[in-house]
Amino acid sequence: MTSKQRAYLKSLAVKLDPIFHVGKASLTPEITEAIGEAFNTNELIKIAVLKNCMDDPYEIAQMVAERTHSQLVQVIGKKFVLYKPDRDQPKIVLP
Repeated sequence: MTSKQRAYLKSLAVKLDPIFHVGKASLTPEITEAIGEAFNTNELIKIAVLKNCMDDPYEIAQMVAERTHSQLVQVIGKKFVLYKPDRDQPKIVLP
């Protein structure tokens, strides 16, 4: 992914609200599976790491991206954004 594409995705992610929250139990297989299923309807997902989670948000973001075969767009504080294009009909057209 080029820097222009990443910047474009970041601009789209500003409007998004987190649809998943990683809490005290950290990254469980259930959360990972739910995030993977969310990519069936969304190409861009924002996830929040709660304050009671002791793991590093960047490490969590990398693990989720690896397990869901998505791309990490950005990590800001306790939130991160993932992108996975739809194979058949991509909604987001990258520049």
